[in-house]
Amino acid sequence: MWTAQQTVVNNQKNEQQQQNNKTTLGMTSAISMALPKPSDLIKTTELEEALKPFDVFESDEELNHRMVILGKLYSLVKKWIKDVSIARNMPESVAENVGGKIYTFGSYRLGVHSKGADIDALCVAPRHIHRTDYFTSFFELLREQPEVTELRAVEEAFVPVIKMNFDGIEIDMLFARLLLKEIPDSMDLQEDHLLKNLDQKCVRSLNGCRVTDEILRLVPNIANFRLTLRAIKLWAKRHGIYSNALGYLGGVSWAMLVARTCQLYPNAAPATLVHKFFLVFSQWKWPQPVLLKQPFNANLGFPVWDPRINVNDRFHLMPIITPAYPQQNSTYNVSMSTRTVMMEEFKAGLTLTDEIMLGKQTWDKLFEPPQFFLKYKHFIVLLVCSGSTEDHLEWCGLVESKVRLLIVTLERNQHISLAHINPESFVQLESQKEPNVQCTMWFIGLEFIKTENLNVDLTHDIQKFTETVMNNAVNINMLKEGMKLEARHVRRKELHQYLAPSYLRRERKISVNNVKNGTDIRKRSLEAATTTNTSTTNTTTNCDSGTTAVNNKRTRLSEEFEDNSNASLSCNDDSNSNISGHEDSTNVPPQPTDNPPSHALCT
Repeated sequence: MWTAQQTVVNNQKNEQQQQNNKTTLGMTSAISMALPKPSDLIKTTELEEALKPFDVFESDEELNHRMVILGKLYSLVKKWIKDVSIARNMPESVAENVGGKIYTFGSYRLGVHSKGADIDALCVAPRHIHRTDYFTSFFELLREQPEVTELRAVEEAFVPVIKMNFDGIEIDMLFARLLLKEIPDSMDLQEDHLLKNLDQKCVRSLNGCRVTDEILRLVPNIANFRLTLRAIKLWAKRHGIYSNALGYLGGVSWAMLVARTCQLYPNAAPATLVHKFFLVFSQWKWPQPVLLKQPFNANLGFPVWDPRINVNDRFHLMPIITPAYPQQNSTYNVSMSTRTVMMEEFKAGLTLTDEIMLGKQTWDKLFEPPQFFLKYKHFIVLLVCSGSTEDHLEWCGLVESKVRLLIVTLERNQHISLAHINPESFVQLESQKEPNVQCTMWFIGLEFIKTENLNVDLTHDIQKFTETVMNNAVNINMLKEGMKLEARHVRRKELHQYLAPSYLRRERKISVNNVKNGTDIRKRSLEAATTTNTSTTNTTTNCDSGTTAVNNKRTRLSEEFEDNSNASLSCNDDSNSNISGHEDSTNVPPQPTDNPPSHALCT
């Protein structure tokens, strides 16, 4: 029997527990429970207005269009599952009720998708429907739909997917088969027991939905979370640090960082949360992991992130752990260079948002792109070429997924302090294009340790990378005639041979305006270009006597990018991958050329 005194004590404990739940979200208690001040709400309104020019909000009409498309996909899935069930001798009355469902995840499910963004979807089917059915009969059903274009299946991917354009909207659709007779419309995928005895590919496919839903459950205010995440995602994209494949953070990682900020400041307005985001993560002690809740092992036999048990997990540089079982590190691809770049951006973001909150700057400054091509003297340019548009899409995807391997290799070079990959890809200039060839370029900025008479040979590193990519293409039967991967060393003053004059002029203009306005808080972006005396030879080419006005314009523009150092430029004749530099008493700058170097680091 409970005594009256015990009842009072238990009630007090329950009240205390409820109070703790209000102040403890995630792994720790909140840093501040302060409510927003009127000035915070004004700043939030200003933030929302600053986001609108970047098309991060969809109209109701566009949102309804997405819902109509998902409704059509859902109908197709139901029809397909019913037809397959009947073909397997299931009575039609039973086949009508076995179900099947479409779930969404990613930015659309989180409610932060922008105009024209794709939709990540998951098709969940009952146990008698197999993945082979999905990639055969369902694929053919999609092919028959007039609204579906650009249909392609990637069955052998780490997470198998069907990609398509459905009535103007890009859709990536995964498949998962649950060991259930029926899939009711009310099915909640959060129950861990649903994963029991599933294969790894199904678990990976389900993971996107489970993680997205768990994030939404763990934030104190979904509306504030969404506006904050929209701002942070736009900032990350504009600053070139939004790409999981290239070693930066992908959408789910940015969502988890914002969610953790919301847990630490549960009552804060979005403007304050953006500021606190930079405060928290500019000071974060990596590799201390970011966790939204205490990890739980359901003991279903799937590997989970745990550095106490898994030795490889101890070497992750920037762990951000997904909140749903099986917990994984979503930032496995982060390297020393990409982490360094992101940490610099966090610190620069804090400095700028400090000024914004004080009224000294406006939110639009936060979304100004950095001057990547002014930061470095030396670049590696990767030229990815193929003979057709369809082949080019696949070929670029493969190369992009492997670039991080080159970054890690460059980081191991004792003379390189930073290898900064720019996620933005560029199309080759019309004047440099070959007939019937598609060519895309990525640029890697190199920062060297300051050493006199430096001589760095990157030929072996580049050759190893290109061989790895080509061998992988052969192994998966992707390599086709016309597919090429070429790497070149390019100096800053040679960039006009690869990039449009308007693009380079825009960077220069932004940099000059920032200096004039006293807002160049990213000092490293200008100083990094003079931290090393490294340099290389300018490969000379004979120029046509009839040089066009456009080429003259590019040459004049390139002169604006000339560094003021008097380092001479020399290297071995047989390779322009040797990057060397020493002081030159003649102080005569090399002359720019109008054509790219005729030979590359490695082809």
